[in-house]
Amino acid sequence: MIAARRRATLLAMVPAVVLALTLTSAPASAAVTSTDTLEVQLAKLTNATRAQHGCKPVRGDARLRKAARAHTADMIRKNFFSHRGSDGSRFTTRAKRAGYTPALSENIAWGYRSANEVFTALMKSPGHRRNILNCSAKAVGVGVGRKADGTLMWTQDFGRV
Repeated sequence: MIAARRRATLLAMVPAVVLALTLTSAPASAAVTSTDTLEVQLAKLTNATRAQHGCKPVRGDARLRKAARAHTADMIRKNFFSHRGSDGSRFTTRAKRAGYTPALSENIAWGYRSANEVFTALMKSPGHRRNILNCSAKAVGVGVGRKADGTLMWTQDFGRV
């Protein structure tokens, strides 16, 4: 009788032990893609789509990337979302401050969790699509930042040279 109770107790514990092992061996969260990687991914998606529409690829430009990253950081730090900087600056002014002229256009977005998501949304917006498919664009800089709550903010700056 005692042996039967022990066996029943042990059998009852098996699911609990299996559950505990499963929970402790599971990763805490999904891997978070770095903002640098997201920037590269968005630029690649941009160039692939431009090629499909007969435009030459835009080359990455460090000055435009600096302007894009600075604008994204400004929006995160000051908690706003606008093409105007917190100091009232326009995209062209921010690009010039970063050493780039002539600036062409800017796309901004927030809340999208991947480069594919944000790119799909940008292409569904007539103005953003026009910026991406403007064949006179020769350069691009992308800035992605992550807010404290994990929300991503995106800036994509295009230039003429």
